[in-house]
This record gives sequence, C-alpha cells and structure tokens, in this order.
Amino acid sequence: MTAITSTAPAAADGARNLTRTLLLGLLVLAAALPFLVGKSGFISNFTFLQLSLMIVYAIAVLGLNLLTGFNGQISLGHGAFFAVGAYTAAILIEQFGVNYWLTLPAAAILCFVIGYLFGLPALRLEGHYLALATFGLAIAVPQMLKYKHLEPLTNGVMGINLLKPDAPFGLPLSGDQWMYLVVLIVAVVMFWMARNLLNSRPGRAMVAIRDHTLAAGTMGIDTSRYKATVFGISALYVGIAGALHAIIFEFVSPDSFRFELSIAILVGAVVGGVASLPGAVIGGVFVQFIEKYADAMTKKLTQAIHLPLELQPWTLYGITLIVLIYVMPGGIAGGLAALWARLRRPPQGG
Repeated sequence: MTAITSTAPAAADGARNLTRTLLLGLLVLAAALPFLVGKSGFISNFTFLQLSLMIVYAIAVLGLNLLTGFNGQISLGHGAFFAVGAYTAAILIEQFGVNYWLTLPAAAILCFVIGYLFGLPALRLEGHYLALATFGLAIAVPQMLKYKHLEPLTNGVMGINLLKPDAPFGLPLSGDQWMYLVVLIVAVVMFWMARNLLNSRPGRAMVAIRDHTLAAGTMGIDTSRYKATVFGISALYVGIAGALHAIIFEFVSPDSFRFELSIAILVGAVVGGVASLPGAVIGGVFVQFIEKYADAMTKKLTQAIHLPLELQPWTLYGITLIVLIYVMPGGIAGGLAALWARLRRPPQGG
C-alpha cells in the first residue's frame, strides 16, 4: 500500500511533464509551419488566414471564459469589445501611421478601461439582468460606429481598409504567413498570462466568487473590485483579439460586429468548455470553421443523401449544437477529459 501511495505523485508528475513536452513540441511545429511549407505552397495563404482567424477567436473565447467560466458573470456583449479593439487598431494604423505592434497594447488598455467602467454599474446586476445589459452594449456599439460625428475617425458605414504588414528582416514569408506567426505569438503570451492568473491568489478569488459570492465576501474578498477588474481583463483579451482580426482581415466596418458575433463567442466558450483553457482553443476552432461553413455543409449534405426537402441554412449548425450540448454538457474539452479519465481507470474486479 505504501509503495502504491509513493508512486502516485511520481506518476502524476510524469504525466504533467509529458503533457508539457507534447505541448511545447506542438507549439514549435506550429511556429515552424510557415518556414517548412512557405515556399512549397503545400499550405496556401488562405489556409494560413483561416488558421490565424481560428487563433484570434480562441483568444476572444478565452477572454469570455475568464469572465463567465471562472468568475460566473454572464455576458452577451463581448462582440462590442471586439469591435472597439478592431477599430482602435484600424484608426491608429490608417490615420496616425502607428506600427501595428503598438496598436495591440493600445486596444488592450482602452478595452480594459471600458470594460472596467462598464463592470462597475453592472455590479448591481446578476444573472439574466447582467446578460440583458451586455446585450444592450452589443446592440449599441455597432450603431455608435456609424454615428455621423464619428465618421472622421470610423469612416461610417464604409469602414476602414488596411494593408497587411509584410514580414520584417527579409524573412521569406508572405503577409498571411507572417501574421499567422504574430497571432500565434500573441496567443501563447495571452494563454500563459491567463494560466498564471488562474493559478495565483487573485485567480483563486475569482473562482471563489463564482462558486459562492456571499461566502467569498465573508472570507475578506472584495467581490465588487474583483468583478469589475475581471470584467476589464476579459474585455482586454477580446479587444486584443479584435485588433488582430482587423490587421489580418485588412478591413473593419460596423456591420462586421453585429450581435451575432457576441453569440458566436459565447457559443465557442460553451461548446469548447466553460472554465477550461484548452476549451478556449477548441471554441476558437468551432467559431471559425464550423459556424463559417455550416451553410455550405448543409447544402452538401442535402445533395449527398438526396433528402426530399431542402434543409434551411444553418440547420446543420443548430443540430451540431444540440447534439454537443446533450452528449458533452461540459463542452468538448470536458467530454474529452472525462473520456480520458475513463480510459485510464483501472479495470474493476479480478
């Protein structure tokens, strides 16, 4: 019995080290991908663009996950912070000639301030009341971007066109390949910061507030300050994602940030796995690929199996959501973790 007990921590440490090694290997491979296939054309620039967008949405989903999954606050309006970050980058680049790297901290600071200030009055709201307030934010921001007195900055309904940055230092990479590396680097930093935050004392306070606000308050945690701060940090993450989206997509307009974007980010968080860092990555994949191609996949499915009636657009998307929620209520990350735990469980009996 003693031998079994002593080997358990060593086995756990070995599993964690193996996981870190595999993760590091995947990151190195992902970073080397443009250099390995850059000149061969095996992976097109369009594919690198799609990969970049997937990572961008993963950062946005992570931001919402910090608020909803780890702090228990519901938001239906994070598309608004995505829009603020995107327009911040676009305006600084197009009108003031700011380097695209510097637009990221600018978008982060502005979105943090807006998110924090919005979070202060929202402290009096809970549950569906907070969701309704953030819903109003998602509706209002795209309309404000069309406001005539802001047109000198936002260019109104016409939006702002940008040019994708070229690779520096003479690197043999296209603009899409370089921006893929930029987005990947930013994502690694953002996920690393989120992991460190959650493993720190403030991170544990965030989770305590989610689990039981009253108990957290009696333990001396300033719940109001933490909630407002987490709202600001969540907005910061989504704002950086919006800034990256503007740069790699080379265009922003108010209609690009309608209410559906907020719903897509929320769906990505739920499908990937709430309160899960790997779930944010899965959620980003879901938002970019499943949602974007749901209409085309529905049409192909109708033609392939010769249905007597034509499926409406997004039918497959809706069916996929229903199946995932029923089969994996904890999200895909939670479902995979449960499956892995079941496979590792020693057989009973014998």
